[in-house]
Amino acid sequence: MRLRHTAAAVLGALALVVTQSASASAATGDFSYRFVGLDGTPQSATLHDPQSPGCVVLPEVADPTSSEPAFAPHNDTDEWVVVFTAPDCTGDSWTLRPHGRPATDRLTLRSVFLTGRK
Repeated sequence: MRLRHTAAAVLGALALVVTQSASASAATGDFSYRFVGLDGTPQSATLHDPQSPGCVVLPEVADPTSSEPAFAPHNDTDEWVVVFTAPDCTGDSWTLRPHGRPATDRLTLRSVFLTGRK
């Protein structure tokens, strides 16, 4: 009887660990982009192992009324991502493959959706 209770407790704890680890995951690798800073100089930013799946609004360019969009995204993560021209993963979109080449400066973005698909 005691062995049965112990086995049930172990299985319950294992199920809880598996459930928690599946819900909080991250892409492996870097997603980088360039933007024009407030002083007018070109700058770059990188999201290291970004949370996935989900939408990330790029903080440097989140407000369309006060900043130019970011440009030249580079998806060096292990997941497919979709970049959007507007905040909150809205507007026109473009899909970038995992570990792809850097995109051209003409591809602009304000948010990115990490799909969770590898």
